[in-house]
Amino acid sequence: MPGIDESRPFVAVSIAVLTVSDSRTMDDDKSGATLVKLITEDGHQVVRREILTDDQHVISAKLQEWIEDSDIDVVVSSGGTGVTGRDVTPEAFEAVFEKKIDGFGELFRMLSFDLIGTSTMQSRAVGGVAGGTYLFALPGSPGACKDGWTKILRLQLDNRFRPCNLTELMPRLNEHKKRVI
Repeated sequence: MPGIDESRPFVAVSIAVLTVSDSRTMDDDKSGATLVKLITEDGHQVVRREILTDDQHVISAKLQEWIEDSDIDVVVSSGGTGVTGRDVTPEAFEAVFEKKIDGFGELFRMLSFDLIGTSTMQSRAVGGVAGGTYLFALPGSPGACKDGWTKILRLQLDNRFRPCNLTELMPRLNEHKKRVI
């Protein structure tokens, strides 16, 4: 049965929170605030938080900057995952992925179906990894951020979760970059 193994010590990860929006500010960014609250309540550290406009190149550049920042283990974003012309977050994320984590988006939509029905097909939530950093893009509603964190990410980013979790794989994410002698 999957669950938390309390006999293992908890290991916090460092997370950057990105909100993608043309209209939000730090004062009214409910989704970003929701993520920060949940992440810190679960014992992890929020080491960066920013709001960027819906511009694919700006988002990709920020992701690349954060991928290269050794203080960041994970990036979680909210917003820009829909199907309108301004929604470019998945494209920005996919431009920097080394590997896509298909199961993240699939699982997010499966869980969302019980809450919003077929409207979940409009979500293009994505996950992947690049440069040893996990990258996850969630829809922009506070509810979607809460569900994505509490039902998926909080478990997979908890090293005590069994039978396996993403955190325990972190030391191996850059194995392909090691030079064989």
